[in-house]
Amino acid sequence: MNILDRIIADKYKEVELRKSLIPIHQLENSVLFDRKGNSLADTLRKSDTGIIAEHKRRSPSKSIINQTVSVQDVATGYENAGVCGMSVLTDGKYFGGSLDDLLLARASVKMPLLRKEFIIDEYQLLEAKAYGADVILLIAAVLSKDEIKTLSEFAKKLSLDVLLEVHNLEELEKSIMPSLDMLGVNNRNLKTFEVSIDISKELSKHIPDDFVKVSESGISNIEAIKELQPYGYKGFLIGENFMKTENPGSSAVEFIKALQR
Repeated sequence: MNILDRIIADKYKEVELRKSLIPIHQLENSVLFDRKGNSLADTLRKSDTGIIAEHKRRSPSKSIINQTVSVQDVATGYENAGVCGMSVLTDGKYFGGSLDDLLLARASVKMPLLRKEFIIDEYQLLEAKAYGADVILLIAAVLSKDEIKTLSEFAKKLSLDVLLEVHNLEELEKSIMPSLDMLGVNNRNLKTFEVSIDISKELSKHIPDDFVKVSESGISNIEAIKELQPYGYKGFLIGENFMKTENPGSSAVEFIKALQR
């Protein structure tokens, strides 16, 4: 069983537990549930940088990344830097995140927020909406075509943007459907954790122009972004590059300034 299989097995147990603790009507009655979303896809289309910056405390591949900075400081720092949106890890066991991180980020900023999570159930989409997310992530590697369709269509009913993540052509071909807004190519092999932006280059020609193209993982320098922009990529998810510094917001400022030169 690889790390992704373990995460998903645990996620099924976690979601069942959460369902038993917080009923759906409680989520639907939350203060944030009816707020108007802020589209990440639209923001990326208009941007010349396309940075989606992440809040991530740790990961299975890198262990501790940054346990000291507060999510509010990171969120305001990113927004002041001019990023297009923020990705908030909400998985607790493997990434040290929580839905409270999403809530605190939402209270701090207006920009689009992505709930970065291993989504396997519609209940998690209701949680995302209730805790202030604008965007949800679906991972093709762990979902069937029917599951992607059901979950993405449910997300659209909740006025959530959908970012679908793929790792190879097979996942991409099973996933293309109208209920997606963005197609993300993860440059990290989830089985080996090796990273190469060549995957984004190879898959770019198979992604229809209707979808915003996003490149994820291994984007740690300006050169990688400039290399990928001619392939039609409008979004670049930067996870550890900012978070591994003492001040992620300041790091994002410097990065975006250098990118715009």
